[in-house]
Amino acid sequence: MKFSDPLIQGNLLRRYKRFLADVRLPDGTEITAHCPNTGSMLGCQPEDARVWLTHSDNPKRKLQYTWELVEVAPGQLACINTARANAQARAAVEAGGVAELAGYASCRSEVKYGAENSRIDLLLSGHADRADAWVEVKNVTLAEGGKGYFPDAVTTRGQKHLRELMVQVEQGDRAVLLFVVNHTGVETVQPADHIDPAYGALLREAIEAGVEVLAYRAALADERGEPSGSLALVEAVPVSVEP
Repeated sequence: MKFSDPLIQGNLLRRYKRFLADVRLPDGTEITAHCPNTGSMLGCQPEDARVWLTHSDNPKRKLQYTWELVEVAPGQLACINTARANAQARAAVEAGGVAELAGYASCRSEVKYGAENSRIDLLLSGHADRADAWVEVKNVTLAEGGKGYFPDAVTTRGQKHLRELMVQVEQGDRAVLLFVVNHTGVETVQPADHIDPAYGALLREAIEAGVEVLAYRAALADERGEPSGSLALVEAVPVSVEP
């Protein structure tokens, strides 16, 4: 999976009103880009950081640029476009790149389910030997010292998803929480107890109930730490839930 449009480099001036980011392009032009991220983006908006944008010629769009990547530290990139995570996960699953989820004949997105009016990111079915798998995808961009954390802000929605997954296990299906690690500096993933202790506690409860937790890293950067143009999930990352 790759970016369908060329990446345009700039420098971040500021992010504001959640969905807007002012960026200075190499020729000195200042533009406003769409910021496709509803979260806090903790650690992902350093002042004057190098960022990469995509451009659209769609005349119906109010903002022609979309913020995609940011250099969070020298040689370390993060993909802040949370809309990418589900597509990354689906592409990897369908290509057999997530070993734990291989062998399913069907992969559907946004299927309604649960008592709390949810939609599952991926529903896998048609495996010869395994039950259907309900897969909830989460994007990881918060990192400190090689440790990736989720969430980067308190998430009641994330807690709801964990409860829904536990019910699917009770009903005899597989339930999987898949962390898409969109940060090249992350070596392990764990719950952000220092940000949302309730989520961390519920995640551990979900694991005890049989919910599977996986993490896979995206190939965002080349050997120089520059954007590779790829969004593909390329390797598993260990998950730690030790308090």
